[in-house]
Amino acid sequence: MKLVIVESPTKAKTIAKFLGSNYKIESSFGHIRDLPKSVLGVDVNNNFEPKYVVPAKAKPVVAKLKALAKKADEIILASDEDREGEAIAWHLAEALKIKPAEAKRIVFHEITKDAILKALDKPRGLDNNLIDAQQARRVLDRLVGYELSPFLWRKVAKGLSAGRVQSVAVRLVVDREREIQAFQPQAYWTIEADLADPKQQTFSALLDKIDDKKLDRLAIKNKEQADTISAELKTAEFVVGEVETKEAKQKAPTPFKTSTLQQTANRRLGYSAKQTMMLAQRLYESGYITYMRTDSLNLSEKFINDAKNYLTETLGEKYSADRRYKTKSAGAQEAHEAIRPTEASQTPDSLKNELDPRQFKMYQLIWQRSVASQMPDAIFDSAHITVKAGKYELLAQGQTLKFDGYLKIYPEKSAENQLPIVSVGETLTLQELKTEEHSTKPPARYSDATLVKELEKHEIGRPSTYAPTIATIEARNYVERDENKRLKPNDIAFVVNDLLVEHFPKVVDLKFTAKLEKDLDEIAEGKEAWQPVIKEFYEPFHANLEIKNKEINKQDIMPDVKSNEVCDKCGSPMVIKTGRYGKFLACTNFPECKNTKKFHDGDVDNDGKKDEVEIKELSAKYPKEVCAKCGSPMAIKVGRYGPFLACTAYPKCKNIKNIKENGLTSTGVKCPACGKGEIVAKRSKRGVFYACSNYPECKNAYNGKPTGAKCPDCGSLMISTKDEEIKCSNRDCSKK
Repeated sequence: MKLVIVESPTKAKTIAKFLGSNYKIESSFGHIRDLPKSVLGVDVNNNFEPKYVVPAKAKPVVAKLKALAKKADEIILASDEDREGEAIAWHLAEALKIKPAEAKRIVFHEITKDAILKALDKPRGLDNNLIDAQQARRVLDRLVGYELSPFLWRKVAKGLSAGRVQSVAVRLVVDREREIQAFQPQAYWTIEADLADPKQQTFSALLDKIDDKKLDRLAIKNKEQADTISAELKTAEFVVGEVETKEAKQKAPTPFKTSTLQQTANRRLGYSAKQTMMLAQRLYESGYITYMRTDSLNLSEKFINDAKNYLTETLGEKYSADRRYKTKSAGAQEAHEAIRPTEASQTPDSLKNELDPRQFKMYQLIWQRSVASQMPDAIFDSAHITVKAGKYELLAQGQTLKFDGYLKIYPEKSAENQLPIVSVGETLTLQELKTEEHSTKPPARYSDATLVKELEKHEIGRPSTYAPTIATIEARNYVERDENKRLKPNDIAFVVNDLLVEHFPKVVDLKFTAKLEKDLDEIAEGKEAWQPVIKEFYEPFHANLEIKNKEINKQDIMPDVKSNEVCDKCGSPMVIKTGRYGKFLACTNFPECKNTKKFHDGDVDNDGKKDEVEIKELSAKYPKEVCAKCGSPMAIKVGRYGPFLACTAYPKCKNIKNIKENGLTSTGVKCPACGKGEIVAKRSKRGVFYACSNYPECKNAYNGKPTGAKCPDCGSLMISTKDEEIKCSNRDCSKK
């Protein structure tokens, strides 16, 4: 009997379909050895020797594998082909006491019969360079996490964590939030003319130049300036100046690598990086796609030929184009492949009954992108018309699709706007002149897609680390999702980031972190030994940590802020503190009195005046209420999401109630399901949603804000999405 060990039960099940009864396929369920949780597990005085242990949950698995190994004629280690997979194979060899020279290792980029049989024909030994690179990453992350995290517990708040890559990700999110906070919007105006040619064909042109000088976006800064220009244009003669038509191409997309798959799945399907990798992992282990942790754009010749045959047979030769892509990523492994379906002819529709809805969407995205990468570019006829009006020049731009090319398989937004055929010198008629005020917008918060793109741009992390990094900073409460599912830093993120930037700059320095990634690549290629890399980082880091432990005082980092609250237990003043889960009120009589209360934005003395005014205004027009739970008076408070009613018997009674005047809460739309409640905004872990105020009697809910209008096609409520698109709330109705 030949024992094949993989890391996943699903992978084991798929491989078992291809091999005969003389093979036994078993799963290790991931890593079977790791550094211990309770101690550092790295001997810093002995060349950073790691001390691996078998975790309690892995012991039954190891016992089972040892029993099977004794009966096996041959043991084949078949974990994934990346560094982590190589480390899993090495740990298995160590646990099963397989001599390094006798270890048989197979790797494959896809789980298909041909790929498995080919790998079994040519087993190799363990790759010590890949193992060392993974050990270096694990040890490096352990040293940072286990030494810096306790420092944060002592100086900031218990339960915090710091990590080599996660801290850089938090810095990016915090820096972006500060850009948003510091942003000063600027008003500007645009002027657009609706024009008609002699044949009464109409088109729109935007003011582009004044006195032959091209206008930048903010050139028209105020209404007076816009009105002056508009008045002059209304009396001007509009004449066609230039007409330019040319053919424009829209390039076919490259196949997916890990980062672009995560970005596109986030934009198109709304999946987080973690969800994307989970779904892709299932598709890979089930044999539907190739390995999903890759930074390569290579495609096998087999797939290129299969895609060509599929496209020729189904769409015709004009839709087929042999394409090969070169990877530009630093440190990319060209031996790997891009993410693609294992068979080009295995269309999404053919698998619809075998995949759940989310897996189907993921497979469809990967299949479309991979096949589209082997198709010709889309071709557009592009037209530009310049219109002279005295000293002013307007520009009209349009395009029409001439040949859809790859868009036939992989639809992308490409607005068509057909311009009429006009001649130079033709006089045009002004039908309407529109001046519109705009305002510059701050940079958007990072989404999973844009944060992954930024991490990749700075060469921080690798394909296997993007999703876990985002999941970690979210799980540890450094960030939360806003109403658009974007990453918003919590209070504690600012505190920890500022501390690290000031006192441990290398830990959060983008270039330094990227250099460490390159060092790990050098180790994987056998160009460097791993211990010197660790030593070069650790010794100055540890020495600095010892100094900062003595120098830094907790009150210097997070001084208590005076509030206008009094402790309801002992009468002492309360101060605002910042903990792992944000700001809270604490009694100054601690430790004699350990009373704490939830913090609201109106509790700070130095900016409480605005909230006091709002509370007074609401109190004047809002009827007095008593608590429905205990009968005590209800008081108006202002929290992070606006004003609300809270019981004055707090903390004995924690009843709160929404105030309809709170713009976030009230939509003013009556619930069409029950006719009694109204649709109000609510919050969940996934962000804002809209539901009936008569819950739980009525469970009617919407994923966008109801506009109050009804769909002319089906009568359901129309809703506004996060992209400000108005559409029908009925999923079966396509009205927009």
